[in-house]
Amino acid sequence: MVSESESKGHTPVLPKEVCELLSVSEGETVVDATVGLGGHSLLLAERLGTTGHLIGLDVDPKNLDLARARLADVAPRVDLLHGNFAELEELLSTLKITKVDVILADLGVSSTQLDQGDRGFSFRNDGPLDMRMDPRLEVTAEDLVNRWKENELSDVLYYNAQEFRSRKISKRICMVRREGRIKSTKVLADVVCRSMGVSDGNSRRSKIHPATKTFQAIRMAVNSEIPNLETLLEIAPAFLNPSGRIGVIAFHSVEDKVVKLDFRKRKGEEVYEVLTKKPVTACEEERMKNPRSRSAKFRVAKRLGESVSTL
Repeated sequence: MVSESESKGHTPVLPKEVCELLSVSEGETVVDATVGLGGHSLLLAERLGTTGHLIGLDVDPKNLDLARARLADVAPRVDLLHGNFAELEELLSTLKITKVDVILADLGVSSTQLDQGDRGFSFRNDGPLDMRMDPRLEVTAEDLVNRWKENELSDVLYYNAQEFRSRKISKRICMVRREGRIKSTKVLADVVCRSMGVSDGNSRRSKIHPATKTFQAIRMAVNSEIPNLETLLEIAPAFLNPSGRIGVIAFHSVEDKVVKLDFRKRKGEEVYEVLTKKPVTACEEERMKNPRSRSAKFRVAKRLGESVSTL
């Protein structure tokens, strides 16, 4: 069974909105492309009935193990697969499935991953600079931080996380690593802070830690998050049944823009009807209960083939 602490480690964001906009019904086939601990999957499974089929994907085997325990007693058929949603075609082929009714992707890093210091995702816990969500990946954050040229590092920080102080940070990183390889989250966070003229994160003026965007940008690069998202969006229409729905929850403007532009393009090609004119965000009550929801932006599109309505 999933422990209480683990269950609280991932409260699904926008639960009501996800259920309403994806409008899952009994007997459908649903792909939760980022199953995590199974929070959204559990909600969707309740609507699938005994004839439905839930397919959960995740790059993190530890998350899959936890989700498997959480989904053990649900009514529909459940298949949980280790893999990236960019590998959707190969993963569905193992189940001999060619079409589905719903695809949901909840992007970003999970709180359980952030809490594991040895994974290297967060500056809150000192640990090795790893940041790999998928253990199959060979290149770690340590490799990239110590390998990138100064301009490459600056570009990654700017384009992945809109870090406007990317040049100062990259210059400082390159200066420090000449004296010795940067290997830990604590050292990297300290380097970023000092590049901004503060001694540590507690002396900052901003509401967020100075290293937040740097860690985000590097994590995204290690896990090829934007290219993988682009691949999912590119191939999704081929796997959706007529009137099938695709929903993506993004947590920062870089990802959200990718989704917005793809949905707009598909609308122009008469492939999708966009069901969310603007991204759906959390209400104040949810923001208070679940801080992770504050930056969540949810967009949904419907595969053309039958008449649709826009919410």
